Amino acid sequence: MRAVVQRVCKASVKVDEELIGSINRGLLVFLGVENDDTEKDLKYLVDKIINLRIFEDEQGKMNLSIKEIEGEVLVVSQFTLYGDCRKGRRPSFTKAATPQMAKEYYEKFIERLKCEKLYVATGMFQACMKVEIVNDGPVTILLDSKKLF
Repeated sequence: MRAVVQRVCKASVKVDEELIGSINRGLLVFLGVENDDTEKDLKYLVDKIINLRIFEDEQGKMNLSIKEIEGEVLVVSQFTLYGDCRKGRRPSFTKAATPQMAKEYYEKFIERLKCEKLYVATGMFQACMKVEIVNDGPVTILLDSKKLF
């Protein structure tokens, strides 16, 4: 699994001009699922994200997690995180999970975040979405459950 995690002041997602999810201070997580992901990948990514110390403490150091600041999370599915652009000019998505598998893992990811007592808003799986972001910092972190980066 892959995630692009952005620290935000606020973020929202619309489908057909209808607001379907929004958060205030917290994390925007763009989530991609790979065709060979397992529960181990899911657990790793959830644990990493909820414990990332990327919020500032009283001294201005990035030392606090989303749980510690009682922040919110917006999760948006994004299969294009598995776009391979090394050959040619058109991305290949052969490593991206099938829509059925991706949806299952996307939903499990959301449920696990909710089990951590976090407020979680979502995008709409397989929809064309408009995402508005007020990035805080900016702080953007790339995560890969296979630890490729």
